[in-house]
Amino acid sequence: MSYIASPATRAYAGEKGVDLAALARETGRETLAREDVDRHLSGSTPAAPASGSDASRYWQVDHAAHGPVHEEPMSRIARVAADNLSAANAMIPQVTHHDRADLRAVEAMCARYRDAGAARGVRLTALTFHVLALARTLRAYPSFNAALSADGETLILKDYVHIGIAVDTEHGLMVPVIRDADRKGLWRIAEEVATLAGRAQARKLRGQEMGGASMTISNLGGIGGTGFTPIVNPPELAILGLTRAETMPHWDGEGWVPVRMVPLDLSYDHRVINGADAARFLRHHASLIADPRRILL
Repeated sequence: MSYIASPATRAYAGEKGVDLAALARETGRETLAREDVDRHLSGSTPAAPASGSDASRYWQVDHAAHGPVHEEPMSRIARVAADNLSAANAMIPQVTHHDRADLRAVEAMCARYRDAGAARGVRLTALTFHVLALARTLRAYPSFNAALSADGETLILKDYVHIGIAVDTEHGLMVPVIRDADRKGLWRIAEEVATLAGRAQARKLRGQEMGGASMTISNLGGIGGTGFTPIVNPPELAILGLTRAETMPHWDGEGWVPVRMVPLDLSYDHRVINGADAARFLRHHASLIADPRRILL
């Protein structure tokens, strides 16, 4: 079979007495490097990839040949998430739109109702407002609250609004779902967010508490960052990413004032959603966060 090798690799193979053509046939690889020659000489050349693709060579490196290593098995949850994310990234033409939202009013309301929350045993957070704002925005833009049929020919519009919350646990990523978020108030949502996150951490989520989300929120605000590109979780059409709020200068028409702003990252399936609609969707969400009284009406 034909193969590709750099002049340096060919020279190295010649010095070591290795027939690259025979090595290509043995491994089934189309591209050979110095490491392939070394593995052959050490007797650790892996079997040919079943698919015939050369890509698998990157997973077949003998890392121990370069220094000490140890192995740690991935959890079942992490393996399932890896498979799902790989499939999603391969099948969805994904685009991410970025924006910011004025967080001053939300933070003021959280502070105002801190004592009331303590009496209820629950705390309002910015995420609580994002859940309700996203639910309202999905009602305003129903094409986002949909799924694409398997044949790609039909858009399935949902008459419910369920919001998934990505929770980072020591066992892997889990996504509990707040059902009918558009029909619930702030206190109820705050309570469910805290309860579901706690159940996810303890690996006690029930089957009915997962799956079926209209859209998911991935919140990294408690860790940091200024933005990222979350991967759409099919059959959903979009996902909202949040990172840490920061104080930024804002021109109010008369002068510069410090404003707390939260970065918003909306990844969406470009087969269904175009860029202009994504921009309008995220701007609408941002406007509700900037004036949270509107989401309480």
